[in-house]
Amino acid sequence: MNTARPLKNTINKPVTLKERLAALGNLPSFFKLVWQTSHLFTIINALLRIARSAMPVALLYVGKLIIDQIIMLSHHHGADTRHLWQLVGFEFALAILTDALSRAITLVDALLGDLFSNHTSVRIMAHAATLDLDQFEDSVFYDKLERARQQTIGRTLLLSQVMSQVQDLITMGFLAAGLMAFNPWLIILLLIAIIPAFLGESYFNDKSYALTRGQTPERRELDYVRYLGASDETAKEVKIFDLSGFIINRFKQLSDKFYLDNKKLSVKRSLWGTFFAMLGSIGYYAAYVIIIIKTVDGSVTIGALVFLAASFRQLRSLLEGILSRFTAVSQGAIYLQDFFEFFEIQPKIKLATNPLPFPKIIQQGFTFEDVGFKYINSERWANRHLSFTLYPGEKLALVGENGAGKTTLVKLLARLYDPTEGRILLDGKDLREYDLTDLRLNVGIIFQDYLRYQMTFAQNIAVGNINEQHNRPLIEAAAKQSLADLLAAKLPGAYDQQLGKRFADGVELSGGEWQKVALARAYMRNAQLLILDEPTSALDARAEYSVFERFAELTKGRSAVLISHRFSTVRMADRILVLEKGELIEIGSHQELIQKSGRYAELFNLQAMGYR
Repeated sequence: MNTARPLKNTINKPVTLKERLAALGNLPSFFKLVWQTSHLFTIINALLRIARSAMPVALLYVGKLIIDQIIMLSHHHGADTRHLWQLVGFEFALAILTDALSRAITLVDALLGDLFSNHTSVRIMAHAATLDLDQFEDSVFYDKLERARQQTIGRTLLLSQVMSQVQDLITMGFLAAGLMAFNPWLIILLLIAIIPAFLGESYFNDKSYALTRGQTPERRELDYVRYLGASDETAKEVKIFDLSGFIINRFKQLSDKFYLDNKKLSVKRSLWGTFFAMLGSIGYYAAYVIIIIKTVDGSVTIGALVFLAASFRQLRSLLEGILSRFTAVSQGAIYLQDFFEFFEIQPKIKLATNPLPFPKIIQQGFTFEDVGFKYINSERWANRHLSFTLYPGEKLALVGENGAGKTTLVKLLARLYDPTEGRILLDGKDLREYDLTDLRLNVGIIFQDYLRYQMTFAQNIAVGNINEQHNRPLIEAAAKQSLADLLAAKLPGAYDQQLGKRFADGVELSGGEWQKVALARAYMRNAQLLILDEPTSALDARAEYSVFERFAELTKGRSAVLISHRFSTVRMADRILVLEKGELIEIGSHQELIQKSGRYAELFNLQAMGYR
C-alpha cells in the first residue's frame, strides 16, 4: 500500500457497439454453465416464462370484451348478464394465474441463482487449484481473479434478463399485431420515441463498465485497507503503532475518489435519462391522441380504445425494457468475458503425457543441473547456476541471508515452480516426467508462513494429508511426533477444540504452539522428502534444537531439507548449502565449511559472537 502513488484516472475507453455485439458470443457458454448447474430448474424457468408471456395480451383482450359487454348491456336493459360475469371470472382467474407465474419465476430465479453462484465459485476454486504458485504472485493475475469472483454473484440476473427478453418479445408480438391491424404507423411512432433512450442508456452503461473495470486494482486495495482497519489479525499492530489514522486516511482517499467518479457519471446519466423519458412520453401521448380521435369518429369501440391505449402503453414499456435490457445483457456478456478469461489462464507447469510413478525408494536422489529461476515480470534471478545433489537419506541445511533464494530453491524441489533454465533430476529422470500428484504426496513441506486455519485442532493437523482427515490415530501420532499432543491435552476440547478467535468457543495459540501444530502436518504423510522452511522461528534456540533433533531421529532413512538461521540447528545436517544472491557459493559439512573460512564460517562466527 503506497500513499505516495497518485490515483490514476480510472475511466477507460467506452465499449464500442461492435465489441458489445461480439460479447453476445459469450452467452452460449454462459447458458451451458446454467444448464450444468441445474437441468430441472432451467427447463422450469423457460416454461414458466413462456406461459407468463401470454398473460398481458390475454388480460387486455378480456378487459376489452368486458368493457364492450358493459356498454352493450347499458343500452339493452334487462339483457342476460351471465356472459359478462363469466368474462369477469375468467379475467380474475387470469390475474391469479399471472401473479402465481410471476412468483414462481421469482422463486426459480432465486434458487437457480444460488445454485449458479455456488457452482461457479466451486469452478473458480477448482481452476485456481490447477494454476502455478508464481501466477498467484502476479498482480495482473489477481485482477483477473477478482473480476472472475465478482461474476459468481448475481450473474443469474443475466439469465433472468435474457429469458425476460424472449418473454417480452413474445408478448410484444401479440400486442403489436393488434396495433398494426388498427394503424401500422403507431409502431413506427413508438420506435422513434424509444430509440433515443436506448442509445443514451447504452452509452452510459459503456461508461459504467469502463469505470468499474478500471477501478479493479484500487478496489482490491480498498478491500485490503478495510481488512487492515478491522481485523483480529491486524488489531495488535494497528494499536501499538497507532496506524488507525493512516489506514482511515488511505481508505477515505480511495473511497472518495470512487464516489466522485461514480457521482459524476450518475448525475449525467440522470439528466439525460430525464430528457429521453420526456421524448418517450411525447410519443406515447401522440399515439394516444390518434386512438382517441379514431374512437370519437366511431372507427373503434370504447373497449378497443382501452385495449389499444393499454397495448401501446405496454408496448412502449416492453420496448423500452427490451432495448435497455439489450444494453444490460450485452453489458453482462462483456462482464462474462472477465469470467471466461480467468478460465483461459493455463498453468505453465505441464503434466507429463505418460508420467512416471514416484520411486518407492529413492536410489540416486535429487540432482540440480545448472538450475535458474526468475519470477513473472522480474528481471532478477531468484536462483541461478544451482548444481548439487540431495542424496537419499541425506539431511541438507540451507543457509543464507534473507532474499538469498532458500525458499525458492525448496519450492523448485517440490515442483511448485519449474526452472526457468536448467533441470532437476530424480534418480536420473527429469522431475517434470514424474506424476505431479504422486510427487507432491511424497514431499512433505512446512513453510515459515504456514497457515493458521480457523478449524479444529485435529483439522489443523489433518491438512498435511487431507485424505486422512478422519484417521484419528494417524493425527494423534503426528501430533505426538511434533510434541503437539502435550498441547492438545491442555485444551478444553482436546483434538476437537476450535482454534482461532474467528468462530465461537475458539482458542488462540501462541506462536510457538501454532508451530508445533504446523510441524505435525509434516508427519501426516509417509513422505520420502521432508522440507522444513523455518517453521520453528517462533521457538527459542533450545526448543528449536530439540524439535530438529527429534525431527532428525524421526526421519532416519528419508531425505530432508532444513532452513534455519540458527547455526546450532544447522550444524546437525549432514551437509550445508550456502546461498548468496540466489547462487550456491559453498557446500559441505559444518566442519568442512568452518575449515574453509568462507562465507559460512563468517556467518557462524558472527552469530557465535552475538550469543557470547
